[in-house]
Amino acid sequence: MAQPTPQNWAAADELLADLLVGHDPALEATLAAQHAAGLPAIEVAPVSGKLLNLLARLGGARRVLEIGTLGGYSTIWLARAVGEAGRVVTIEAEAQNAAVARANIDAAGVGERVDIRIGRGAEVLPTLVPGFDLIFIDADKESNTLYLDWAAKLGHPGALIVLDNIGRDGEILHADSTDSKVQGTLAGLRMLGEDPRFDATALQTVGLKGWDGVALALLA
Repeated sequence: MAQPTPQNWAAADELLADLLVGHDPALEATLAAQHAAGLPAIEVAPVSGKLLNLLARLGGARRVLEIGTLGGYSTIWLARAVGEAGRVVTIEAEAQNAAVARANIDAAGVGERVDIRIGRGAEVLPTLVPGFDLIFIDADKESNTLYLDWAAKLGHPGALIVLDNIGRDGEILHADSTDSKVQGTLAGLRMLGEDPRFDATALQTVGLKGWDGVALALLA
């Protein structure tokens, strides 16, 4: 039996990506451009990008909100899912990241479907028009409760919310952690469990990104 090590988690993730995602020149070019620009390698894994795409298609999403653009990798997956008539609004705090993402998204052929808003989520979210079908939250973990509150305001009953990076290498087990990302993650999970606007669950994951996880919620 293969040992449950980070190396084997990554290898299994790569195998699944090879079998189920395959070779995608546009997405691979996006990652190369992102890394060449010095952006951190914190984008979603290929299998997670495909999961976002399938979730959006399953729900027939036409208006998608993404909080945390980085280099545009997950944005492209979502933009492909909404189709030519759909739109993705994505929020990025760093102008340099947004510029890299804009070039990547345009090169992938989905530029007309994506509106990049530059600024902190707390500043941009109040300016958006409600009615999003899917909201993907993958930004600073300290602001998870803020983002979830706005997701509830900007979505509609039955809209899907995806909250990424909820595993934190198992540190969520430590309620007394001094890591602000862990505390932000725990606060977000508690909110999903206690706030009647959400009906949520979460899954642990292992893979290229180590020991992590994702939470899914439907808006009431």
